[in-house]
Amino acid sequence: MHPRALLASLIVLSLPAAALAQTPREMHEAAIVLDTHFDTPANFSAPGWSIMDRHDYAIDGTQVDYPRMVEGGVDGGVFVVFTPQRGRDAVADMWSRDHALTRTAEILQMTARHHEHFTLVTTPAQARTAVAEGKKFVFISLENGAPLAGDLSLMESFYKLGVRMMGPVHFANNDLADSSTDPGGPEWNGLSEKGRQFVRHANDLGIVIDPSHASDAALDQMLELSRAPLILSHSGVKAVYDHPRNIPDDLLRKLAAKGGVIQINAFSGYMVDTPRIPERIAAMAALNAKYGPQRDVPAERREAYLAERAAIEARYPLPQANLDDLMAHILHVVNTVGIDHVGLSGDFDGGGGIVGLEDVTAFPALTERLVAAGFTQSDLDKFWGGNVLRVMEVIQAAATR
Repeated sequence: MHPRALLASLIVLSLPAAALAQTPREMHEAAIVLDTHFDTPANFSAPGWSIMDRHDYAIDGTQVDYPRMVEGGVDGGVFVVFTPQRGRDAVADMWSRDHALTRTAEILQMTARHHEHFTLVTTPAQARTAVAEGKKFVFISLENGAPLAGDLSLMESFYKLGVRMMGPVHFANNDLADSSTDPGGPEWNGLSEKGRQFVRHANDLGIVIDPSHASDAALDQMLELSRAPLILSHSGVKAVYDHPRNIPDDLLRKLAAKGGVIQINAFSGYMVDTPRIPERIAAMAALNAKYGPQRDVPAERREAYLAERAAIEARYPLPQANLDDLMAHILHVVNTVGIDHVGLSGDFDGGGGIVGLEDVTAFPALTERLVAAGFTQSDLDKFWGGNVLRVMEVIQAAATR
């Protein structure tokens, strides 16, 4: 071999893998790819459902499992303990606490049972180690502060169980904060006093505060009060589509100035007009009453279920967002506050998914769109996981306990 050719080959061999990536798929694989809001733990208690099996969204409606994470080049994510709001008295507080503890235990059991493939992590360093070992990493988040409302000292209990992200509120106002979607409007004009204590406790513990479902006033107050950056784990921007769940540009700029990140939410209803069709709602409710939740429909009844569901969809179709809509949100954030403050969540297994991004196997298709829009490898590294891991490090470094 000619000495110059030999030198060139040695230089190529010495380059890091990221520098050699040329195709969008190679660039995708070179990045640490994470999603900040997997509602997948809701499936863990479904009869016969296993995260190690490859499922089909068209059949059981689920969107995340180990085989599909591998296919989609997904390295891990934030697995969510979602607790619905069931009231605000002492009985409801205890139910919420116990529900969240049970769901947290299910996540811990999953990672223990499948420890060859998954590992529970609490720090970005542990997540990077998991990737190096070929495992999928699992952070845990509490969505909705209902489990904590009766006793904020439970924040430390959940922290000890591995929880590193918490959202104070969900669809309805609670004892901590106003929701962006409560039909009754604001109750606290942002945060309650207990909500302010929640922010201080989260900062002390190094817990990521996730105001995704909070009202604009509550988000603004969290940005003012928090000593550390915030992460909106699954949200959008009002400048692209005006919906209460999306944030205006002034708060987007405040979020970025604080060092935070917005993870764009691939949820159709927050991207395009979705009319409320009473006949469709009634038909879907009747279908659910007949067969139960889609993921629980036994194999021998699936064909009939899917046929009846398809007939309802055809009779009462709803507009669906697509990758163009998703890209509009992503590029608006990049153009407004820069690449350091944006990422993605499909809100999978929690109502998310759009045309072209139906489950985690479609993540490489989004990377193709990002590369076509001019994203470099460095941009992809930040977008797919680097931004979130960087902010988590800042939050944990600022902890006092």
